[in-house]
Amino acid sequence: MVSITETQKIGVGLTGFGLFFLLFGVLLYFDSVLLAFGNVLFLAGLTFIIGLRRTAGFFFQRQKLRGSTFFLGGVALVLFRWPIIGMAVESYGFVLLFRSFFPVACGFILSLVNIPYLNVLYNNFLGSSPCMV
Repeated sequence: MVSITETQKIGVGLTGFGLFFLLFGVLLYFDSVLLAFGNVLFLAGLTFIIGLRRTAGFFFQRQKLRGSTFFLGGVALVLFRWPIIGMAVESYGFVLLFRSFFPVACGFILSLVNIPYLNVLYNNFLGSSPCMV
């Protein structure tokens, strides 16, 4: 079993609150203060979970530089009170950063729940389904 340090527990809490404030900011018609607070908490939580060096290494990899630029540029736009444009730019950067992670997450979720229609979609678009053994 993986042990979680106290710093990582704090990071999980910060990330959770960051996602909550981001969702709440979007639900309240892109409230710039809530979105900015959510962005800061999310990035701080990520840093607490994986560490400062690994966070910087993740965001500044050569192949992820364009995604990092869009993501951090979107955060900056939200901080400068341009919430709608900032969230659009940030969302595009998020997709660029985590595009290699999406098939893994989809496979994991589909392995938890066996829904035949989703398995067919997964087989057609992403390869063999982890649910079909």
